[in-house]
Amino acid sequence: MTLGPAMPLVCLADFQAHARKRLSKSTWDYIEGAADEGVTKDENIAAFKKIRLRPRYLRDVTKVDTRTTIQGEEVSAPVGIAPSGFHCLAWPDGEMSTARAAQEAGICYTTSTYASCTLEDIVTAAPKGLRWFQLYVQTDRLLNKQLVRRAESLGFRALVITVDVPVVGNRRQDLRNLLDLKTNLLLKDLQSPKESNSVPHLQVSPIDASFCWNDLAWLQSITQLPIILKGILTREDAELAVKHSVQGIIVSNHGGRQLDGVPASIDALTEVVAAVDGRIEVYLDGGVRTGNDVLKALALGAKCVFLGRPILWGLACKGEHGVQQVLNILKKEFHTAMTLAEVTPSHANISAGFEEPFAEGNSQQRGRTDEVDLSKMPLGSSILKFGNNREQISKSNEIGVKSSEAQSTPLSLHSLVSTNVPEPLPRSRHGV
Repeated sequence: MTLGPAMPLVCLADFQAHARKRLSKSTWDYIEGAADEGVTKDENIAAFKKIRLRPRYLRDVTKVDTRTTIQGEEVSAPVGIAPSGFHCLAWPDGEMSTARAAQEAGICYTTSTYASCTLEDIVTAAPKGLRWFQLYVQTDRLLNKQLVRRAESLGFRALVITVDVPVVGNRRQDLRNLLDLKTNLLLKDLQSPKESNSVPHLQVSPIDASFCWNDLAWLQSITQLPIILKGILTREDAELAVKHSVQGIIVSNHGGRQLDGVPASIDALTEVVAAVDGRIEVYLDGGVRTGNDVLKALALGAKCVFLGRPILWGLACKGEHGVQQVLNILKKEFHTAMTLAEVTPSHANISAGFEEPFAEGNSQQRGRTDEVDLSKMPLGSSILKFGNNREQISKSNEIGVKSSEAQSTPLSLHSLVSTNVPEPLPRSRHGV
């Protein structure tokens, strides 16, 4: 019997299913693993599905431009690659293939402390790519300093500090599989300066569980790079981030791999965006699987989203070309979502003019959404409905449209979303 041609991979879920067939059980469990019961991991995706888009029509969408800037650098779309370690588990060239794909796509690649390739090899593989470096702060201060200075000298453009890993989360599948990556993989960049020549018996410095807000000043003293905190989920920590003069926040729960039971990233986003109040850039990772998800995150105030697991799916399927396909699919879906929602930036920057929510309303006082007199609100204001009849009045994230009498009203990105929808069907605990 002659088999027909393989079905094309047309969405990120296709790559997920194909990658599962190609990888060993222990590797798949590591990539897909979650902390404890996996509640937060599942919620990261389920929360996006509760949000509905509210398109506005009869606008000129012949020209839709997905470009934006992050930390002053232009990217082809508000999509980036989140830090994840051990890419060699998915493909022999590991992070070098990932870096090449990011460079080709014109987006930002955040390299993990736990990369399985050296920073030098990654830079050589994609010398023109936009790169950020993610740091797990180590107990060895000299090691931290060397890593940061090395990344800066190699042209990395920002320093991402992961704040939600004082210890590693309780990842049950890794425990069942007796997985110990630190002793089974050669970490090219995470070694004590005293052991720099002792390969393969590599000494790995543990993550510093004592690292606190006041220690950020020391990091700021050793680098000129903008510092971005990854793992912020609350208003209080967002305000502290601004107070300590960092340049950005990634709203993230580590893909549900750390503390189980925390909010989905998209659910935490509006609280953080409101607290920051436009003073620093806010990004998001966790649960993004479609171009619609990207648009929803931007509508709620994110400047850019970052992908974790889907990048490893693409890498496992086709290496560099698989990652390129994953990124291109998401970029195309996002472009289509913008077009169908008729979001047309007047400048080549989709995030231009974003403003954040300014007040949380009381649904009992205002009544139902359809009873609110929108004409009495500030220009572009809207009602965001967040389930359980909770509503929030927010200023517009205004994106201008081409000027004409019929299109003179700015389109509010916040007005694109509504989360007051029926309860979803029971979600699968597979394929998240």
